[in-house]
Amino acid sequence: MVIAPASANTLAKMANGLCDNLLLAAYLSARCPVLFAPAMDLDMLQHPATIHSLANLEKFGNHIIKPGFGDLASGLVGNGRMAEPEEIAAQLEILFSSPKKKLTGKKALVTAGPTYEAIDPVRFIGNHSSGKMGFAIAEALAQEGALVDLVVGPTHEQTGQQGITVHPVTSAEEMFNECHQLFSTADITVLSAAVADYKPLTRSDQKIKKTQDNLMLELTKTHDIAAALGKMKKNGQIIVGFALETENEKENAIKKLTSKNFDFIVLNSLNHQGAGFSHDTNKVEIIGKDGSNEFPLKTKKEVAKDIVNTILSKQHE
Repeated sequence: MVIAPASANTLAKMANGLCDNLLLAAYLSARCPVLFAPAMDLDMLQHPATIHSLANLEKFGNHIIKPGFGDLASGLVGNGRMAEPEEIAAQLEILFSSPKKKLTGKKALVTAGPTYEAIDPVRFIGNHSSGKMGFAIAEALAQEGALVDLVVGPTHEQTGQQGITVHPVTSAEEMFNECHQLFSTADITVLSAAVADYKPLTRSDQKIKKTQDNLMLELTKTHDIAAALGKMKKNGQIIVGFALETENEKENAIKKLTSKNFDFIVLNSLNHQGAGFSHDTNKVEIIGKDGSNEFPLKTKKEVAKDIVNTILSKQHE
């Protein structure tokens, strides 16, 4: 089913399940692939409500054909023109000629980004994780056909990849609760988030004033998400963990692989230039119970594909 042009009004109604005309009734009854070719003025296209509608429609498994740039009915020039018929036809050809994806029918759970542990309403304990690696892994899994739940801490990263549902959280406890709910139905779990190990024992309800030279914070351990999920793991489920180390890298990673009941662990070190937090590249070693595979410095999207290929090899055993 191709809806072209798709106006802001139609997109909003379909994204929210409204049904007051024949087109909406046909869409809500459709069990086939649905493609939208948005067409509207550039300000309407950029409005948060329209962005929200498009994001919801993609979460439902629909395909969005991006509008083009050019002259608009308002007299303005910008994004908002419906894609040319030839472009729409090309998208259909790609959709129907695509081979069966290797993870079609599988569900995946991915964690990404940092967690922030509140000290008071203003301050927190956190880390420098950008979430780029986790987003790249979620997208690589979705590209192979998996339906992905992406549980993500505070980050500026976004995704428009079809098949990914984003679950934003802030603290380690919120991430733990979200993962605990989603894990039982996940065939594949990749824990790439940099979860805080400790949080303040108490949180001040008011901003702490700078009245003394020293401030003492008492910390307590956060939930160990990886260990909890490892204990819940059932036959057929695959769990991939991450280890970011600064010393005794491989030794520490192997200990974590065993103690957390992982199938694989992805080791990266802050000692490698271009690897670690915030970079667009990473250098990893994927360690399993039967051996390891070390990779050169690559983009995080390429690293994500290496991780997904390792998961696929495990599935075929």
